[in-house]
Amino acid sequence: MLEKETSNTTVLPTLSRPGLLVMDVDSTLIDEEVIDELGTAAGVGERIASVTARAMNGELDFRDALRARVALLEGLPVSIFDDVYRAVHFTNGALALIDALHGHGWKVGVVSGGFHEVVDRLAVDAGIDYWIANRLEAADGRLTGRILGDIVTKDVKLESLRTWADRMGIDMNQTMAVGDGANDLPMIHAAGLGVAFCAKPKVQQEAPYRLNDRNLVRILDFLE
Repeated sequence: MLEKETSNTTVLPTLSRPGLLVMDVDSTLIDEEVIDELGTAAGVGERIASVTARAMNGELDFRDALRARVALLEGLPVSIFDDVYRAVHFTNGALALIDALHGHGWKVGVVSGGFHEVVDRLAVDAGIDYWIANRLEAADGRLTGRILGDIVTKDVKLESLRTWADRMGIDMNQTMAVGDGANDLPMIHAAGLGVAFCAKPKVQQEAPYRLNDRNLVRILDFLE
């Protein structure tokens, strides 16, 4: 079901001009949470899934929650990424949405609190134009339980939306942001069209638009 706040009077993006869609990955572009899939492989699935749910609802600091979950993955062989990649599924309508937007001169980016080791392959499969994710440290073919470089946070998601829009030379009114977790809220609020997609309660409450039909192509119904 499509929903919007009745008080929202923002002029929505249009398909008649080039624009930009930025999406979350886990539970948005794909049905699964990659960190949870890795946790299951490590035998700590329930512990990791519990922390994931609390972090996505804004109950925990995202950086601390991610570090704690990644630490539990220490010792996993890097080959696990091949298994996880084969196990995840694009959300219904995701590829149709991307193809439709490309057909109107739009570009699509994803910013993920997940991991390059899986997101890179998903981005190529889906024909995504821009992407950013975290990267896990490995040594001797096994995960060390640590993250390399800066962690992708809500601020990084927001900055990516702005940076890619600037690179395209488009106004923020011609952007869309879609996600399900609390760390997606800044970009959802900043975009010309911000949509909570089958989202956590906090995001449902705060986002200006909501889509609770798990079919991403219905995002097009919001556009002018």
